Formats: sequence, structure tokens, C-alpha cells
Amino acid sequence: MPELPEVETVRRGLNQLTLHKKIMGGDVLFSPTIAYPFSVNKFILDITGSAIAGWHRRGKYLLAELILSPQSQWLGVHLRMTGQLLWVHQDEPLQKHTRVRLYFEDQQELRFVDQRKFGQMWCVASGVAVESTIKGLAKLGVDPFSPLLTVEYLASRLQKSRRCVKTALLDQSIIAGLGNIYADEALFKSGILPTTVCADLQDEQIEVLRTAIVEVLCAGIAAGGTTFSNFLNVKGINGNYGAEAWVYHRSGQVCKVCGNLIQRTKLAGRSSYFCSQCQN
Repeated sequence: MPELPEVETVRRGLNQLTLHKKIMGGDVLFSPTIAYPFSVNKFILDITGSAIAGWHRRGKYLLAELILSPQSQWLGVHLRMTGQLLWVHQDEPLQKHTRVRLYFEDQQELRFVDQRKFGQMWCVASGVAVESTIKGLAKLGVDPFSPLLTVEYLASRLQKSRRCVKTALLDQSIIAGLGNIYADEALFKSGILPTTVCADLQDEQIEVLRTAIVEVLCAGIAAGGTTFSNFLNVKGINGNYGAEAWVYHRSGQVCKVCGNLIQRTKLAGRSSYFCSQCQN
């Protein structure tokens, strides 16, 4: 599933390529992708004629501000497990799992490609609170790059919990956008085992963890995200962070720090990678 660095990479690419361009129409090839409005014809009608004023990110959600004089509205996108947004010329052959096509001026097109069919799109009308339509937004916790992600905040959310810290880090109501890859990487950099009970964490460990979360996310963004299976940026290019990963997806390989073998376990149904020598 694309995580914060992948979604942020897509956001930046979209802002470079689609800003101020007008949507001329579209085609929905898989109607369940459109979460709102419930009519796919109305979805296309609502966005046609509007121009992209800017793309924003909230957790793993992408939000495009659409200007349709004299009003504005929002286009929301969640990539879920395998979603891709690709900016292509309309003459390019259709990708196998294309679900939605948005036609822009100059024969350009934004395609939503999604193999597993879990991705969603919304169009939220002017004057309507985005959170009332895209309900997942209201449940999001603090963004990792927000000044609100303080040691005090993390301590208040973690130290009363008996969950293991890896599971807690995947809770989007605590930190929005952090996922399996970068949670493992942050725990490695902070020297904390993923199985550590949250209530056992000391303030000093939480401070190191907070810094590590920001650092690994910044590294992921700088590398253009991670591609182990599906992720592509808007130009169809793989992310490069996988080659830089400290522990994620490196089970049985030697630790880059101590030479110990990286181990893998499952927590709440998710694979977790760690070094038992560097993390305790």
C-alpha cells in the first residue's frame, strides 16, 4: 500500500504537471471507484470545466482543490493498496487496470489505475465540509510533519496502551500516513523492537522515535517513495527507497550496522522486520 512518502511523491508530481489545467471530461470504467457522488455521471459532470488550483495531502489522502468559477470544490483520492495516478497523453494505450480517466486540455489525461479495485475517488461540492463526505479524514491523527507531533503528544497516545509499538504506529488515528514500511524503518533507527509494549516506552525513547519517524519519511520522499510491487509516480517511474531500506523486506540479509541477520515476524497480520542486535 502506498504510504506517506509515496502519496507525497504523487502529490508533488501532480502539482508540477496538472496545476491550472482544466478538466474537459472523463470516463469511469469501474463505477465502485467513485465513492461520491453515487452517480458516476454526476461525478464527471461536477468536475468537468474545473481547473486544478492545487493538490494537498492529508495522511494518505490526496485532495485537489478544483476551481469552477465562481465556486470551488474538492476532488479526493485514496490509492488504497495498489492505486496509481498516471499523467499520460490520451493516445497512450490503456493500462490493464484503468478504473477512471480524467481528460484535460492539450490531449493530456490523468488515469486512475488500480489492480485490486480498493481505491476510491470523491467529488465534494462547494460549501460542504470535506470531512462530512470523505469520512476517513475526520479519524486521522497528527501528520508526521506537523509541529503537533511532539514527544508529549506521542507519550499521551502510547504510554497508556498495552499494544506493541509497531501496531500502534500503524494506527492512523495516532499518526496519519505512517505505514508498514516506514514504521519498521523508524523503529530500527530508534533502536526499539517492534514487539515492545507501548506502556514500557520511556520519554527518551519516544523522543528518539519521533525524530526517527520524520527522518525516514523524509528519506523516503527524497528517494521518490518505495516500489516493491505496484507503486509508480505520476510519470510511471518506480520509487528508489527500497534500495536504501535498513530492515524492511530484508529478512535473512545482514544488518547494515552490525552484520546480524535481519529477522521477520508477524504482528496483527502484518510482517515486521527488525535487527535483534540493534533493537531491544
